Amino acid sequence: MTSPRRVVAPASKSLSHRYCIGAALAAGESRIRHALESDDLRRTRAVLSAAGAVFDPEGRSEHGDAADWRVRGMADGRPRGGAPDAPLSCDVHESGTTCRLLTAVLAAGRGAFRIHGAPRMHQRPIADLTDALVRLGARVGFEGAPGCPPLLLETDGLNAAAAGDQAAMSMDKSSQYFSGLLLAAPLATTTNGGPLTVSLTGGKAVSWPYVGLTLQCLQDFGVRFDVEVLGDDEQWRVLPGDDWHRLDAAVPGRLRIAVHPGRYRPGDHTVEGDWSGASYLLGAGALGGSPIRVEGLRLDSLQGDRAMLDLLRDMGATLATEDGAVTVSPSALRGIDADMGSCPDLVPTVAVLAAAASGPTRIRNVAHLRIKESDRIDAPARELARAGVRVEPKDDGLVVHGIGPDRLAANLRALAPDVRFQAHNDHRIAMSLALLSLLPGAGISLRERLDDPRVVVKSFPHFWSLWEALQ
Repeated sequence: MTSPRRVVAPASKSLSHRYCIGAALAAGESRIRHALESDDLRRTRAVLSAAGAVFDPEGRSEHGDAADWRVRGMADGRPRGGAPDAPLSCDVHESGTTCRLLTAVLAAGRGAFRIHGAPRMHQRPIADLTDALVRLGARVGFEGAPGCPPLLLETDGLNAAAAGDQAAMSMDKSSQYFSGLLLAAPLATTTNGGPLTVSLTGGKAVSWPYVGLTLQCLQDFGVRFDVEVLGDDEQWRVLPGDDWHRLDAAVPGRLRIAVHPGRYRPGDHTVEGDWSGASYLLGAGALGGSPIRVEGLRLDSLQGDRAMLDLLRDMGATLATEDGAVTVSPSALRGIDADMGSCPDLVPTVAVLAAAASGPTRIRNVAHLRIKESDRIDAPARELARAGVRVEPKDDGLVVHGIGPDRLAANLRALAPDVRFQAHNDHRIAMSLALLSLLPGAGISLRERLDDPRVVVKSFPHFWSLWEALQ
């Protein structure tokens, strides 16, 4: 058997955002090690720096995709804005994570903030979050489309006491609204110093594992909270200790989190490897011509995209796990039926793998993908159609009619030289499509066929150099 090619997973984007926020809100000095270096993280650091934190670099990884930072937190642990007629400019560009998490965090500060970004960001809804912030005392005005950035946020801090120390948030569209409220909650003014309780409402809860990462960050920075669930006897009970780690889903109306007021505590933290970024590398092992060993992954991670292991197994992939690493070998894949509501970032990757599988793959419970950086239901359908694969977009997902690796490779080989694939200005679409170039016999370079290969810098800056080493 061919020896596996060894690669290292990039740093977790989700935890990098959260740890940078935690360190910025911790009065004192913290160190954040192995934080992802990408466009999105630069936006988060820039906004936090403008609001009073100081980030000093202490070194970079070999590829420059991760960095260590010494962070001096905001003087009083709260963001500082500008005057109403001169609000602090907060340019989030295309980073939805930056926009949603920091809108809530900035609302817990003082002053005026103008939150704006790229044109696509100005089409992405945020009203669910801002409505909750208004109920907690913030003032929000939209400059363009109602309920979307750009927006002007004015605040004197969050007054939870005036709202009965209660906040409610759905996760029908995104978990980031809920996470943003949790990150801001320790800074809220409450009645007699009691907790602010954030209740989960709505019809469903998408991407719950990302909330788990937010709770992990709060815990690491010394913030106290209680996760409460409603039992069959209709009584609320607090999950003891770290039992919340074992929650892989949440039921609206039956979960709430009580966050106690207090300061973020400075500390020394290392960001773990990113299962989202690793998904392309793991998929490459199943689809390509050689086994691939992906290192730097925590098998007990709270990241929802750790589900890539189960999805690959369900599709028939051969894989082996050991502490900190996963090896995936070339495999004959089969179609599956998958509820991917808890791991939506994996959908483009699974869609490409499904194209090379035998039989149909049904991906469900991801209707919210239509409001990501691109329409991540429509975009994979359009691009796989160029390779002769029939994909049916659905209201809540898509069906990929797999044609098997040989026929898919033949279709790719037969493409006219001028046929180009579209990234749809979306890093995850670009990286998932790159899998096609590893298919034995495909004979194409997706980097050369892609309209905008640079879009990967949003989350995985050295992706193409690593990818070329795999070919």
